[in-house]
Amino acid sequence: MFVFLILAALYESWSLPFSVLLSVPIAVCGAFVGLSLRRYDLDVYAQIGLIMLIGLSAKNAILIVEFAKEEFGNGRPLVDAALEGARLRLRPILMTSFAFILGCVPLWVATGSGAASRRILGTAAISGMLAATAVAIFVIPALFVIVERIASRPADQAAVATQPKPTEGGA
Repeated sequence: MFVFLILAALYESWSLPFSVLLSVPIAVCGAFVGLSLRRYDLDVYAQIGLIMLIGLSAKNAILIVEFAKEEFGNGRPLVDAALEGARLRLRPILMTSFAFILGCVPLWVATGSGAASRRILGTAAISGMLAATAVAIFVIPALFVIVERIASRPADQAAVATQPKPTEGGA
């Protein structure tokens, strides 16, 4: 709820934070798949990894949504604005995501004392970011379009209802 309110203040909109927050479950599902494939439990280290993933996947979504909102505000059609936002931010998102993933590889293969906790954290982080990077890049623009269309419907209906109706047959 707190993240939603911060994003609502950032975008000055109640609808745009949904585009960002609806993409977070992709990373969380990726972390759960990675943990289950390596047969690890959802312990405190995995939960720390999940909290980290929420922030990182939301960051990727914020980058795309921010540019898409700017393009849409400049008069581009909604779908074109979403695709342009994804195209403009693809390389920076890929670079930061893969840098993070490669930085977590030592956690994935940790040995020695305390290695189990590092492996669990690395598994959650790497598998979640791989899912967020591979899937969410395509889902975020679609979520932006869907949320914007849903949010603009009541505004369009209210604008039509407040317009004066033309009178028939008289000057």
